[in-house]
Amino acid sequence: MNMEILKARLVKGGRTMLSGLQEWQLGLVLVFPGLCTEDAPENIIDACNGFYCDGFRPNSDKKPALWTEDWNGWYAYWGGTVPHRPVQDNAFAVARFFQRGGSFQNYYMYFGGTNFGRTSGGPFYTTSYDYDAPIDEYGLLRQPKWGHLKDLHAAIKLCEPSLVSVDNSPQYKRLGPKQEAHVYNGPEYLNSNQSRNEIACSAFLANIDERNTARVTFRGRAYTLPPWSVSILPDCENVAFNTAKVNAQISVKSIEPGLSRPLDSGRSEELLLQLRDSSISMDWKTVKEPVGAWSESNFTVHGILEHLNVTKDTSDYLWYITRLHVSDEDISFSEENEDRSTVIIDSMRDIVHIFINGKLAGSTFGRWVKVVQPVDLQLGDNELAILSGTVGLQNYGAFLEKDGAGFRGGIKLTGLKSGEIDLSASLWTYQVGLKGEFMKIYAPDLQESADWVDLSSNSISSTLTWYKTYFDAPDGIVPVALDFESMGKGQAWVNGHNIGRFWSLVAPKNGCQETCDYRGAYNENKCAKNCGKLTQKWYHVPRSWLKSSDNLLVIFEETGGNPLGISVNLHYTRTICGSVSESDYPPLHRWTRQSSVHGRTSISNTTPEMQLQCDDGHVISDIVFASYGTPLGSCQHFSTGQCHADSSLSVVSNACLGRNNCSIEVSNAAFGSDPCQYTIKTLAVEASCTLSSNTGKSQL
Repeated sequence: MNMEILKARLVKGGRTMLSGLQEWQLGLVLVFPGLCTEDAPENIIDACNGFYCDGFRPNSDKKPALWTEDWNGWYAYWGGTVPHRPVQDNAFAVARFFQRGGSFQNYYMYFGGTNFGRTSGGPFYTTSYDYDAPIDEYGLLRQPKWGHLKDLHAAIKLCEPSLVSVDNSPQYKRLGPKQEAHVYNGPEYLNSNQSRNEIACSAFLANIDERNTARVTFRGRAYTLPPWSVSILPDCENVAFNTAKVNAQISVKSIEPGLSRPLDSGRSEELLLQLRDSSISMDWKTVKEPVGAWSESNFTVHGILEHLNVTKDTSDYLWYITRLHVSDEDISFSEENEDRSTVIIDSMRDIVHIFINGKLAGSTFGRWVKVVQPVDLQLGDNELAILSGTVGLQNYGAFLEKDGAGFRGGIKLTGLKSGEIDLSASLWTYQVGLKGEFMKIYAPDLQESADWVDLSSNSISSTLTWYKTYFDAPDGIVPVALDFESMGKGQAWVNGHNIGRFWSLVAPKNGCQETCDYRGAYNENKCAKNCGKLTQKWYHVPRSWLKSSDNLLVIFEETGGNPLGISVNLHYTRTICGSVSESDYPPLHRWTRQSSVHGRTSISNTTPEMQLQCDDGHVISDIVFASYGTPLGSCQHFSTGQCHADSSLSVVSNACLGRNNCSIEVSNAAFGSDPCQYTIKTLAVEASCTLSSNTGKSQL
C-alpha cells in the first residue's frame, strides 16, 4: 500500500487508525519493521516511494534513508500510450539518492511481469505489467536499461568503503549555481597492516541543470558534467561512471507480423515477435454465450445492487435483467416525435453492454461515466439485459473498499409517451458470471460440456462468443506470445490457464515525442511511446504451460473479433548494437582495491571496452556493421565516416562470431593502427543474434 497517498487522504479518525496499526506492528516479531509513512513512530522506519527520493529525510537522525519503491517505469492502461522512463534519468535519480546520504534503494519494478487471469488492478491496467523494467515480462534483458543500471550499481559498490565510513551526512561542496559535490571519506576497513590515517575517499559530482553542460573544478581537477547527470568518483579523482553517458549495448527487438523470414534490419520497435504461420490450426470451433440469465442460481429483487457485493469478485461479469412494456401509444409517440427510446445510467464503471431482446444495442466503458444508450423497443414486453463488467479492481488509495463497481445513481428509460421512467426500483434479475466460465469450457478435460460447432463466417465478429482451436508450440526455448490484434475484448485460456484479459484499444495519436529527452524531472507521460497503436496486442504464454503439440486455446470474445487472425509468435533479441569511444570510461571490472595503495579504490588500465551479448541460448551470427574511426548514425542506421580502420570488420568478427557474448578493446592497438591521428575514435557495431545450434529443440 502506498502510505504517502493514504496519509494525505485520511481524516482525523483515519490517522488514529493508522497510529494503531503502527503500534500493532511493533508487537509483531519482525526482522525489519518498516512502514512507508512520513509520520512513523520512533520504532518504525519511514521510507520513500517515487521517481526521485534524493530529497527524502527520515523523521529521525537515528534512522537510515530508505527508498522502498524506485519507480523506474510505469504501468500501462487500456487505450493509453506505453510509458518509458529513459535510463539516464533513472540512473541520475539513484545516484543522487546515494550522493545525498541514501542507505537502501529498491526498484519497482526490476523484473516486469504479466497479470495472468483476472489479477490486473487499476482499474484498466493492461494484462502486461512489463513496466519498462530492466528485465522485461518475458524474462529478457531490456538494453540499454539493464546494462547501464548494472554499471551504476558496480560504480556505487566501488564506493562502499567510503559510504559506510560516514555516519552522518557527507561533506557538501558547491561547485556552481546548479552543480555540487558530496564527498564521503573516513577510515578504510582497518586491519593489522593499516592505520587510521589511511583514508578511503569517494565523491559524487552532480549537475542538476536540465539544459547546460558544466565544467567544474574539484580538488584541483577539471571535470565536465553533462546536464542532469551525476559523475561517480570511487577514488575522489577518476570518474568511473556518469549517469548520462550510456555505454551499454542496445538490444533491438522489432516487429514483422505475418513473416517467418528474418526481419528487415531497417525496422525497429520494442519487441521481436517472429511469426510462425504453421503453428496454429485453422480448425476453429465456436459456441454462443447466452444473453441474460442462464442458471437457477439467478435471483430477483427490487432495486439496483452493487456489482462486487453480488459477484464477490468470482467473475468480471454480472447480468442486470428487467422487463419493459411498450404500448401502441408509446410506439406512435416515438414515431411522431422522431425520438428513440433511451436507456440512461447515471454513473458506471468499467464497461457495460446493453442488450434489448437478446440483441446488442451498444457498449460504454470508462470510470464512473454516464451512459446514454438509444435502444429499439418492440410493441409489448421487452427484455433489457445489461452486462456489467470489471476490468481490474481499485488496488491502492484511501477507502478503496468503497470504490465498488457496476452502477451508481439511477437507471432511467426515456422516449415513451409516459415520460421518463425510473427503473431503479424495478424488479431486477441478477445472474453472476458467464455460463461458459462457470462450466469451465476452457479446461482441457471439460470440452464435452459445451456444444461446440464448426466456425462459420456468420460466427466471426459476433458478440458474446466462445472460440477454441489447437496449436503446436514453436521449437526451442524462446518465449512465446499470442498476437490478438484481430480480436476485440475478452479473456483467453491456454491448456486451462487464463493468460489474462485482452482488449484491442488504440492509444491516442498524440502525446508521444519523436525524441525522448532524458533531461528534467520525469513523469509517467514523458517519453511515452506507441501513440496511435494498440496499447497491447501480444500476450505472454509461459513455456511451462505449453506442450510440444495440441495446445488448447479457448477465447471468450465480448465485442466481436476474428480468431482467424490470431498468431503464435516468438519473443527474442534479433539485433544488438554498441557504440563506444576512446574517451569513454573503462569497464568497471578494471577497478580494484589493493593494500599497495592503502586499500583505496584505484584503476590502472583505462582503455574503454565494448561489450556485446545475445539472449541466453543465442549466438552472434553476423556482423552487419563495424567501424573503428568516425562512424555516423545510430543503431540500425550506422554508416562509415571519413575515418575508418580497414581492419574493423575482421577484428570484430574474430572476437564475436559464434559466441554468446564478446568484448573488444576500443584502442588503436586493438585495430592494428591509428586510422586518423589527433582524432578521438569511436567503435560502432551492429550484430545479429540467432538460436545456437547447441540449444535443444524444445524444453517443454
